[in-house]
Amino acid sequence: MPEYPAAGGTSDDPVGDAPGQISGTPGPRIFALPDEPATETFAARLAQAIVARMATAPSGKRGLHVQLSGDLGAGKTTFVRALLRALGHVGRVKSPTYTLCEPYNISTPNGPLPVYHFDLYRFGDPAEWHDTGFREHFAGDALCLVEWPEKAAGLLGTPDLTLALEPEGDGRRLTVTAGTPAGLACLYSC
Repeated sequence: MPEYPAAGGTSDDPVGDAPGQISGTPGPRIFALPDEPATETFAARLAQAIVARMATAPSGKRGLHVQLSGDLGAGKTTFVRALLRALGHVGRVKSPTYTLCEPYNISTPNGPLPVYHFDLYRFGDPAEWHDTGFREHFAGDALCLVEWPEKAAGLLGTPDLTLALEPEGDGRRLTVTAGTPAGLACLYSC
């Protein structure tokens, strides 16, 4: 497996302007996730960053939009499961492949955190996004985690964070790109 920083490490990528990246900010950060415990470790660091951001953001502006990309079996749902558990969810975490959206209400030290886990894999047409009525979940204080965002063809808006998972050897390579200042703050905290 190539050398990348371990989960929670940093990348010394030069300043760049990758698609979806805030102009003039450091490039995407790449993390090696050699196994499930490493995935859980990174998810826990991201959960801490999300909770810390909630503590400082004004009510109604605490929400985050996170897009997860990767081929089938890349580990998107596994990552979401680890993130939800790190945030304090103790129940079952189901893949929303057939339901499109699974809602969770998580108690954090800073108050309740509504989480919506979307899976758009079954969308045949981007217009289906409008038909679902899910846009309202992206306003306010919710954490929206979207698998297969490309199926909505850009109708979701700019994500705060994009997490791209790729199989690499027995593990995964995670490339994280910040698309907003809120996402950048979370990324720097990881």
